[in-house]
Amino acid sequence: MTSSLKITPITHPLNATVRVPGSKSLTNRALLIAALANRTTHLTNTLFSDDSHYFAKALQTLGFDVQLDEENFTMTVTGLGGKIPAKHAELFIGNAGTAARFLSAFLTLGNGEYILDGEPRMRERPIGDLVEALTQLGASISPLPPRERAEGEGQICPPVKINASGLKGGKTKIAGDISSQFLSALLMTAPYAQSPIEVELTTDLNSKPYVDMTISIMKDFGVEIERNGYQSFMIPLSTFRSPLAAYAIESDASAASYFFAAPAICGGTVKVENISRKSVQGDVAFVDVLKKMGCVVEENDNSILVTRNSSLHGVDIDMRDIPDTAQTLAAIAPFADSPTRIRGIASARVKETDRIHATCAELARLGVQVEEHEDGMTIHPTLNLQPSTFKPATVQTYNDHRMAMAFSLIGLRFDGVTIENPSCVSKTFPNFFDVLAQLQVESSKLES
Repeated sequence: MTSSLKITPITHPLNATVRVPGSKSLTNRALLIAALANRTTHLTNTLFSDDSHYFAKALQTLGFDVQLDEENFTMTVTGLGGKIPAKHAELFIGNAGTAARFLSAFLTLGNGEYILDGEPRMRERPIGDLVEALTQLGASISPLPPRERAEGEGQICPPVKINASGLKGGKTKIAGDISSQFLSALLMTAPYAQSPIEVELTTDLNSKPYVDMTISIMKDFGVEIERNGYQSFMIPLSTFRSPLAAYAIESDASAASYFFAAPAICGGTVKVENISRKSVQGDVAFVDVLKKMGCVVEENDNSILVTRNSSLHGVDIDMRDIPDTAQTLAAIAPFADSPTRIRGIASARVKETDRIHATCAELARLGVQVEEHEDGMTIHPTLNLQPSTFKPATVQTYNDHRMAMAFSLIGLRFDGVTIENPSCVSKTFPNFFDVLAQLQVESSKLES
């Protein structure tokens, strides 16, 4: 893909049907659990992206039999009942934060020395709380010299070295306000510790639906945990059992959010297939935000339709449980008739980039009036001003896939949006711009 991509506006209401790839969150959880399980697992509708490739490659490097069939979106993993074949391995996981967190916990079950490293941005993404929680359970994890790592204010970031001899277990405490992936990593690894594990949270938990997703997929593989709300979790010693039939991965709700958002900006209707409100993915709740803004949402067994026929209203909303869709809302907000306040996403500052600052900077570059807050932002109406203050610009993506995907939505309505480094979408949605082009093609067919 070219180094920049100009987005072509759509000048008529949408009327299109699209399908998005398999869930990144479910694919990564299924890969880990399948490697821990006691036989071969066949995963279907899996996501093939930079993140999942890094994760699968790491498992292969550790000695697992992982077969990838990209053409048919399937992965086959032969689990070894909690054993890790390799005694020594250096794993490079790019900027795949989920892989970094999950593997940090998983590797403590091994017997040997493992090094986990990633791209420069990964060396700025803290995992200290997870390291501390694992240390309380008997793990030995130490940071390595930072090499290219930027200043981390004393935080532990990759690269790290895990000196593994199994995970002893017991009780541990962890904060829940940095990343819910820390807790998910502990939950999935815990059944294979040497004694049962109890995890207590020391703060409120952000992104609760992602922990619910983890617990749900663990149950699908035969392991149930005891919990006291989101305050504490008891994980018994157990074994994941692979389903006899193939395990199907739902389509990605975070990826779907961009296509739910498109009609909010352009008007008309978009139908997203292979996803429903029964999804275990919390980000499907983004359609509730669109309802509050004035969109109509129709829910079917295997699809969701979003329609906008009237004006779009600003909202004041806490997005701590669905932070990956905050940039999507930020792209819609300039087209509303009143300001939008996004709250509760302080954790977004330690994602692929500082997503709060980056989003505010790029909205301002496009002429949008925006105010940055510690936990979010306030975005003011732009399009309906007389005259509009929108101005053409090349949007910087900071090598963050969600910046590229979210800001391309503005270009569907305003002629003048160019996306820098569009190929960064390969992290989770390699064919995003092809699917985006379907909106133009399908809607044009129906107009003619």
